[in-house]
Amino acid sequence: MYDVVLLTLDSERDASGGCGSGGACCGGATESDKTPGAGDAEHCATNRPRVPVLACADALNARGARVHTVTARSNAEIDEVLALFDGPARPDGLTWPDPDSKTRLVVATASDGQLRAVLRRLVRRYAPAPSRRPADLADGRTVPDLPPVAVLPLDPARGGTQRDLAAQLGLPRDPAAVATAVLDGTPRRLDLLRNDGGSVTLDGALLGAADDAGRPLHWRARVEVDDTVLTNGDEPLLACAVGNAGGYATLDDVTLLAAPDPADGQVEVAVAVPVVARSALGRKRVRLEVRRARGRAVSVLPREEKVPYLDDGVEGELTRKRSWWIEPGAWAVWSS
Repeated sequence: MYDVVLLTLDSERDASGGCGSGGACCGGATESDKTPGAGDAEHCATNRPRVPVLACADALNARGARVHTVTARSNAEIDEVLALFDGPARPDGLTWPDPDSKTRLVVATASDGQLRAVLRRLVRRYAPAPSRRPADLADGRTVPDLPPVAVLPLDPARGGTQRDLAAQLGLPRDPAAVATAVLDGTPRRLDLLRNDGGSVTLDGALLGAADDAGRPLHWRARVEVDDTVLTNGDEPLLACAVGNAGGYATLDDVTLLAAPDPADGQVEVAVAVPVVARSALGRKRVRLEVRRARGRAVSVLPREEKVPYLDDGVEGELTRKRSWWIEPGAWAVWSS
C-alpha cells in the first residue's frame, strides 16, 4: 500500500523568511526565493478549519494507506517533503525523481499560488544546470517528469465562478474523491511554464491594471511569441494574457485567449490594443483589437517603469524583460 503525504502550506512566516512572498509557501510573486517578504493575506489564507484535510486523511486511512500530514511553514520544510520522491543515486550525481516511488503527494491548496509554490520547489530540486544536462532528459525540456501531485482544494467556492485550476482541469474537490484519485487514478501530464525570473506558471499570467474607477490603464511593451511580434512597444496596451490554461482567457466581456490547452505543448498569448477608428461621418470611436499567437516561448519587454500583473492569481510588478517558455508534459496531477 502507498505512503501518502498530505501537505498543507501555512500562512505563518518564520523568522528566516522562507515562506513569505520572497519564496513561497504562499506563492508570492518575486524574482527568486532568497529574500523574505510579506505575502498577500488573500493568497495565503490557510488559517481556516482544515476539515477537508482531515476528511481526506480519513478516506485514505480507510483504504489502508499510511498517511503523513505535514504543515510547511518554510521552503525548507517543503523541500523535506519533496526529498521523499528522490530516486536512487545516479552515476552523474544528479538528484532525480523516482518514477517507481510508492509515496504519493496530496497538496491542500487555498489558492493556485500555493500549488505553484510546491511545483516551483520541485523544479528547483530536479532541474539540472545547463552544463550538466543528462542524455536521458527529453528534447525540448529542462526538467525531468516531475512526480504527480493530487490537488485538494480547501475552498469549494473556487470551483464556481472563480474557476481555479482544479476546476478548469475537472479535478475532484470532494476529499473522498481526491483520496480515490491518488490511490486508484492515473497521472495526467500537463505543460509547465518556466520563466527567467526563477519561477513557474501553471495557469497563466495577466499583465495590466485599472484605476480606482475600474477603467483599464494604458501601458506599453514589446511582446513576442517565438518569431511573431504582437506589438513592438510603440502603441498603448490594455492587457496582455499569457495562457497555459484558461484562467485569464477573458477580461470582463472580452475574449483574450481563444483556446488555451494545458497539454498541447504551446503557450497562447494575446494583447488587447485600443484602436481609434473614424465612422463614415468622421466621428472617432475606439475599438479593442485582440491579437493572438501560439508558440513555445514568449517575452514581454515593458516600456513603462512598472507593469502590474497577476501570475497564477498572485500579484507582482514587471520592471524588466520577462520570458516564459513551455515545458511540455513536465508536471502531472492524479486524476480519476
